[in-house]
Amino acid sequence: MSRRDPREKSTRVVKGPRVRRGLVIVNTGEGKGKTTAARLGIPIEALGDGFTWLSKDMDRTTALALEQWKCCKEAILKGEEDIIVLDEFTYSMHYGWVPVEDVVDTLKRRPEPLHVIITGRYAPQELIDCADLVTEMKLIKHPYQEQGIRAQQGIES
Repeated sequence: MSRRDPREKSTRVVKGPRVRRGLVIVNTGEGKGKTTAARLGIPIEALGDGFTWLSKDMDRTTALALEQWKCCKEAILKGEEDIIVLDEFTYSMHYGWVPVEDVVDTLKRRPEPLHVIITGRYAPQELIDCADLVTEMKLIKHPYQEQGIRAQQGIES
């Protein structure tokens, strides 16, 4: 299979009218960079209780996930923002705390110009099917694993 030189213009023709509307974007996979790809230049409001795998009270963690989804759902349906980032949100669906069907239904009912970016590993197939753009990050090399370099503020946090 031959690769196209990225500097060459594409010969693909866009069929139908060119439209502008909000997208659902999913950044998933085992590799690094999902959050960074989603948040450059976008203000972030933290919701959650930290690293889920360190939780000592899973009932509280589940309740927080549902409460936070309720806030996010309201913001999505209100449509007052241009972009909403649900960072590491796929875990809430993966662990069954937030129903995937509710998320997909909300995304389908969002105001047309609103972009929603969802990040995290283990994106459920139903979310992938609903999304306009899905990128799967693949880990090839990591500074901690290869060189023992720890996470650095501004790079991985």
